[in-house]
Amino acid sequence: MSFFSTNLPYILAGISTGGQYALIAIGYTMVYGILRLINFAHGDVFMAAGLIMVYSYTAFPLYVSIPLTIILTVVLGFAVERIAYKPLRNAPRMSIMISAIGMSYLLQNLALYITGGLTKYYPSIPWISDSIEIMGSMTKRVTVITPILTVLLVVALVMLIKHTKIGMAMRAVSKDFETAELMGIKLDAVISMTFIIGSFLAAVGSILFFSNYTGVTPTVGAMPGLKAFVAAVFGGIGSIPGAVIGAFIIGICENIIKGLGWTTFSDAFTFVLLIIVLMFMPTGLFGEKSTDKV
Repeated sequence: MSFFSTNLPYILAGISTGGQYALIAIGYTMVYGILRLINFAHGDVFMAAGLIMVYSYTAFPLYVSIPLTIILTVVLGFAVERIAYKPLRNAPRMSIMISAIGMSYLLQNLALYITGGLTKYYPSIPWISDSIEIMGSMTKRVTVITPILTVLLVVALVMLIKHTKIGMAMRAVSKDFETAELMGIKLDAVISMTFIIGSFLAAVGSILFFSNYTGVTPTVGAMPGLKAFVAAVFGGIGSIPGAVIGAFIIGICENIIKGLGWTTFSDAFTFVLLIIVLMFMPTGLFGEKSTDKV
């Protein structure tokens, strides 16, 4: 019991961090599920959402800044798909990957130019950023909100994928790209919607993340993006529930390691986990085993 009470703040922080990673990881896993490629610019879209909020808050009140941030992040995600991916739809996989990496560096350098390399501080959001007490441990309210909001968004997303026309189209495209196109499904619309949903979730994740970690820099999206990618691989890339479960496991383990005083190794743990998973479970916890057609 003493272990639990001592580490409760870290467990709570881990659940919160896991929820934030999950919202980013869903973007990775959805794009991979449909296009079979990793959107390396996704972490930078998350970073851009943080900067958009910082700058929009200087001009508008909070109730305008939050929806504006989400809308502009979605527009950015849509633009990334149209600029970096659509022209290379029939290009070799390597060309698309290089384009994705190039887009990532472009967004980072644009952010560096806009900010002058200075750390920008995220505005304090009333109520969300307030401190509360849980079982004798002080934490921010965002810690409690994050897992609840994450689960609600994931349930809504699963319902959308299973019970709507665009969701059925997404499932068809993820199963067989060419056949879906022959059946009259508009691939461009489906792929754009995938990027829009991923960017929306990244924007929500950025609001929750930066309410806890207030410094926004041009490279701040790199580590959460990498960890979310590891979570997606760990859960089984292409599986939304897998990405969410993987993100929560990584978030909780990472923060418990910090609680044990091994802060230096908290980041290393994530990547050691990736190596172990790839060695023993190449498709992750919930990934489908691929079969080559002959």
